[in-house]
Amino acid sequence: MNIQSKLPNVGTTIFTVMSALAKEYNAINLSQGFPNYPSSQKLNDLVANAMNNGYNQYAPMAGNIDLLIAISNKYELLYKSTYHPEKEITVTAGATQAIYTIISAFIRPNDEVIIFKPAYDCYQPAIEVNGGKTISIQLSAPGYTVDWNEVASKISSKTKLIIINSPHNPSGTIWSAADMLQLQKLTKDTNIIVLSDEVYEHIVFDEVRHQSACLFEDLKQRSFITASFGKTFHNTGWKIGYCCAPEALMIEFRKVHQFNVFSVNHPAQKGIADYMQDAETYLELNTFFQQKRDLFLSLISKSRFKFKPSQGTYFQVLDYSNITNEYDVDYAKRLTEEFKIASIPLSVFNDNSKDDKVLRFCFAKTEETLVKAAEILCRI
Repeated sequence: MNIQSKLPNVGTTIFTVMSALAKEYNAINLSQGFPNYPSSQKLNDLVANAMNNGYNQYAPMAGNIDLLIAISNKYELLYKSTYHPEKEITVTAGATQAIYTIISAFIRPNDEVIIFKPAYDCYQPAIEVNGGKTISIQLSAPGYTVDWNEVASKISSKTKLIIINSPHNPSGTIWSAADMLQLQKLTKDTNIIVLSDEVYEHIVFDEVRHQSACLFEDLKQRSFITASFGKTFHNTGWKIGYCCAPEALMIEFRKVHQFNVFSVNHPAQKGIADYMQDAETYLELNTFFQQKRDLFLSLISKSRFKFKPSQGTYFQVLDYSNITNEYDVDYAKRLTEEFKIASIPLSVFNDNSKDDKVLRFCFAKTEETLVKAAEILCRI
């Protein structure tokens, strides 16, 4: 057969490559972004209770009503922002499915989508498989700040969607209120939709407030917000997320959602809904992960790596330019093979594999793992 791929440039992801290397060389795996400690026993028990109490058939297409209400209550509590639980929130099979569905619902051939690189690797393939054109804006280490004049210059009559991500994976930086106001100004009185990837919204450090798109009234009216319970509750394998948007946008989203997923794991939805009745389950995450960040950075403070403390997410970017001039992919592989520690090179998320000589390390790990990892990094 003569197969013409719709994604001819997509191969094995760097996450798969680095995790496979970590396994092959018995290395400490700080590459993929998942915890190596269990999710809450209380949450696990609530999901089991949901199974035992009959929540084993299809959930409603939009989501279990108890969970939709819990999500709505969370936005009211954190942001004083209202989303109607039945009309403006949909539970998804993780945030990646939400992102793919948003793009599929709105992007037609030759539509342009602005993204900021380094960018999480699911954005561009979803744009391209739907016939859209990616317009990328390259950000640079160590600050990864946005040049809003460049953004303005790249908005055209073909711009349909702008994808933003704060707290930002992979850099660990966050957008300020000033950034969000600039985005709001540039999109005001346009038909541009904003996709705000906020999966790390509860992991922001040093008492800084997360600037959700829903805090800015005009921006909220054109925005989807995507979120992830896997990131929030330490169970990425459950693949439960959600998105919020004004009703007119959500109607279009659900037209696609009902045919590519329809509904997601019902007992997990019910268990999470019951767990969220205590807001501390997500309000405590900033402190929890800041302690891990601070421990990791204190342990590597005398290493040869340079760093700016992560502002959010559970990732820390380390600059290795004082150690070697190797291409970051090659260096990440060598660290895994020779020093038994796996990370993610950022060039794979950049335009033209731009190499800033930085690697991303995940600190959502046990204290024991972080101590062992730091001992290795300090020997390099």
